[in-house]
Amino acid sequence: MTNSRRNFVKQASATIGALSLPSLLHAAPAENMNKKKIVCLGGHPDDPESGCGGTLAKLRKAGHEVTVIYLTTGEAGIPGTSHDKAASIRKAEAIAACKILDTKYIFAGQIDGDSIMNNEWVEKIKTIIANENPDIVFTHWPLDIHKDHQIASLLAIQAWVRLGKKFLLYFFEVCTGEQTFIFHPTDYVDITETQAQKKQALYCHLSQDPPGIYQCGHAAMEEFRGREMGAKAAEAFIRMNGKLFLL
Repeated sequence: MTNSRRNFVKQASATIGALSLPSLLHAAPAENMNKKKIVCLGGHPDDPESGCGGTLAKLRKAGHEVTVIYLTTGEAGIPGTSHDKAASIRKAEAIAACKILDTKYIFAGQIDGDSIMNNEWVEKIKTIIANENPDIVFTHWPLDIHKDHQIASLLAIQAWVRLGKKFLLYFFEVCTGEQTFIFHPTDYVDITETQAQKKQALYCHLSQDPPGIYQCGHAAMEEFRGREMGAKAAEAFIRMNGKLFLL
């Protein structure tokens, strides 16, 4: 990154206050003594890992607390398997993935393929997020063809609004061009150092054909987003009310 670009990042970050995803990851160790709380809400086991696993790992390595919330337990995700058995398998896979990422995990309790957006669930997700008291929340981009991804996103947006917009809200992409559409990033995170850790976490989801997940575009996304910001590999995000930052 050039000096002029670094200066742009610092100046742009200052215009929106002390906290932003770029400023958080650029902070010197002394500045990071005030650790932040990060939450990621995904529709299913494997979504947080594939969408922003590299960023979550990078934030955790920087010493921040990270919690992954799975809206569903992936009950419908193993063809020919009962919901109860599939949920048991996929829950174990998610726990193993979170262990690799060194994150806390929460299963919100909705059902894969039958996710619900109503006042009761708005309140439930708001309460779960409020209990975590996050500084930053990541979730799905709402323009996604998967209903569960849409519901997770909308619930996160409602929590953000009802909790007074007191945390930063970022959207991640999954299988862009097949699931996520019209995604124009505002922020990029260089995941070169955590790319292998992200892949290891994703490969815990053996029931979901991890190579197939990467073949749907994730490897290409990491490379392309890296090219956009001048890194080997990157993850991209849209910040609610955000501006363009590079890190």
